[in-house]
Amino acid sequence: QVKVVESGGGLVQPGGSLRLSCTASGNIFSIEDMGWYRQAPGMEHELVAEISSGGDIKYQDFAKGRFTISRDGAKNTVYLQMNSLKPDDTALYYCHVSGSMIDGSDHASFGSWGQGTQVTVSS
Repeated sequence: QVKVVESGGGLVQPGGSLRLSCTASGNIFSIEDMGWYRQAPGMEHELVAEISSGGDIKYQDFAKGRFTISRDGAKNTVYLQMNSLKPDDTALYYCHVSGSMIDGSDHASFGSWGQGTQVTVSS
């Protein structure tokens, strides 16, 4: 089992900043991709940014120039620094982690989601 826990959400005024954190724990052998997604009320679930084990990064257009994704391999943690936040950024932010886990004497692929952390941008 691999558990994923997000933190760092909250209420912030427009133009403000937040830093989200996501940590994976459990029988992890290696982590490949770590990504942040979000879902606003009545909207589709969408990718925000993702980072591979090799450091390749992808941002959605709305995140470019405002959000920065980074990861700490030693801590199995991915961060999302969000600056210049707008009301449209209000959503539940989820983390997804994929990789390989220890399964007895073998390895097995995994992909795990966290429960999400709420980000509300409002004056």
